[in-house]
Amino acid sequence: MSNRPTARPRVPNFSSGPTAKRPGWNLQALSDAPFGRSHRSAIGKAKLAEAIERTRKILRVPADYRIGIVPASDTGAVEMAMWSMLGPKPVEVMAWDSFGAEWVTDALKELKIAPLVRTAEHGVLPALDAIDTKRNDVVFTWNGTTAGVRIPHADWIADDRDGVTICDATSAAFAMPLPWDKLDVTTFSWQKVMGGEAAHGMLILSPRAVARIESHTPAWPIPKVFRLQKGGKLIEGIFKGETINTPSMLAVEDYLDTLRWAESIGGLDALFARADRNAGVIHDWVARTPWIGHLAVDPSTYTNTGVCLVITDPDVLAKGDAVVAAVAKGMVERLDAEGVAYDLGAYRDAPPGLRIWCGATVEASDLEALTPWLDWAFAAEKAKLLAAAA
Repeated sequence: MSNRPTARPRVPNFSSGPTAKRPGWNLQALSDAPFGRSHRSAIGKAKLAEAIERTRKILRVPADYRIGIVPASDTGAVEMAMWSMLGPKPVEVMAWDSFGAEWVTDALKELKIAPLVRTAEHGVLPALDAIDTKRNDVVFTWNGTTAGVRIPHADWIADDRDGVTICDATSAAFAMPLPWDKLDVTTFSWQKVMGGEAAHGMLILSPRAVARIESHTPAWPIPKVFRLQKGGKLIEGIFKGETINTPSMLAVEDYLDTLRWAESIGGLDALFARADRNAGVIHDWVARTPWIGHLAVDPSTYTNTGVCLVITDPDVLAKGDAVVAAVAKGMVERLDAEGVAYDLGAYRDAPPGLRIWCGATVEASDLEALTPWLDWAFAAEKAKLLAAAA
């Protein structure tokens, strides 16, 4: 059994959402929030507009793309796009993680548009070159938070496409390059790479997406919180900080704080580098550790944010799936009880294992301190398993 480590992660928060707060964060960072003020006041609208423009600057979003703050996190942003834009063309939906499967459900059972569904098991991508982006609308996740797999490039998306691409980028934005010329709708939430608070989503629209919204009237009724068009025109106020429902100005202030922090460390390139370095700590540890492996099959698709891992120890695997799940669960509970790592369990719909957030707000030193504890926890759970079987 591995010796119990002595060094501990300074910050034990490795959840995949909401993720760890940025280094040095404290409640004083929120002291400039306009508490008790309307989001429609001059100061409220100014804060919301600042959040939009700082997002544009840091993510390098083209000037002719609209950026809006919308309700219901990334889920709300994706569903706003689907309910407002789909219908006039055939639709393909990619499902290779748990959230992609949700968009399949929306398309099949709620909108009833009979999409072509491109599925793959957790850990692999569907055949990208089989997707007809020239003629069809496409809905997909860029980075699978529950599978540890990301799309490695956008060459499969046609430049001269007639359809629109709707990209759920919630665990990709701020961590990996996004090819704006290939993406017509891009969504994310504050609580992922930037470590912000939950409940608010971001919706980024290309000119092609705006044209679709203004030229298409869906066959189904659209709830108020999903409406992007009025009188045949885009509701421009959404993209100037006039949100559809009441936003939390406290959460807005927290998002602004993370954006200012990102600017202070060097902007997008620095965020990429931090996430890459963090994920590298885990990837290197997996490469030298025989009992653990990546859920992702192809190294070219390994994510640098929510790294998903599975137990590969033959003694444990021989006991069957229920025992594998029990060992993983026991590890998570043991590390939680020690106060060295919180929220490491695989997503509920994913194969049993571990999921370790490596986005930019995490420190590499904390991940380096974590890995010996992972070895220790596995050794303890395996010993318990073998003792029970004796």
